[in-house]
Amino acid sequence: MRQQIMRAVVLGLIAVFVAELRVGVAAAQNDQLPSWNDGPAKQSIVEFVAKVTKEGTPEFVPVPERIAVFDNDGTLWSEQPMYVQLAFVLDRVKALAPTHPEWKAEQPFKAALEDDIKTLAAGGEHALVELVLATHAGMTTDEFAEIVKEWLATAKNPMVYQPMIELLAYMRANGFKTYIVSGGGVEFMRVFSEQVYGVPPEQVIGSTGKTKFGVQDGKPVILRLQQITFIDDKDGKPLGDQSVHWPPAYRRLWQFGRRFPDA
Repeated sequence: MRQQIMRAVVLGLIAVFVAELRVGVAAAQNDQLPSWNDGPAKQSIVEFVAKVTKEGTPEFVPVPERIAVFDNDGTLWSEQPMYVQLAFVLDRVKALAPTHPEWKAEQPFKAALEDDIKTLAAGGEHALVELVLATHAGMTTDEFAEIVKEWLATAKNPMVYQPMIELLAYMRANGFKTYIVSGGGVEFMRVFSEQVYGVPPEQVIGSTGKTKFGVQDGKPVILRLQQITFIDDKDGKPLGDQSVHWPPAYRRLWQFGRRFPDA
């Protein structure tokens, strides 16, 4: 009798364990943010989405007005030990150096060739702009896009944050249109934004360089010039936002979103 009781208890415990395991697996399968820790950040996001997508609540936002805006560097992918686009610039300086022997003695090119990040940092924004102009211009927009694609395919891959990839998909699954607003070059980011983040090029806002229309070999082209027209950073952020016709609910969504704890 005692053995029968023990056997029944063990079988009962096994049944409870299996049931809990099934519940856990089902929950994991339904979790659209599996890489996020179960903490305040994830809870705030889920609660926010639930509020603005539930009809009849004061916070409800219709689907056509749902917008989710993300930064890129340090948010969607890494910015340490340096910005990804800066790594691209440094590699381009080295690739172009054979046709510019004067760079060996000229700053900031000398520092770039020697990987002297300290000297580059001391040069400030002016030095960075000079490097960008020298490496991003003098070609068509199509040629530049191909250079970026080749670099991304062969360079050491930047770290893309899986939790943020999941968040982008989660927002889109709940009717949000996702945008990227970054200080990075818009022509640089648009090359990979859709493949990496699922964000189409027309929904990427960033710094821009001057271009002009031309004809090469009888074909119309857009040429990149050595001039920056707009930097989408600091005071430039709200100005860059004006390039998009945001729906009426955008600022209300932003007020909710700004309360998210740092993830």
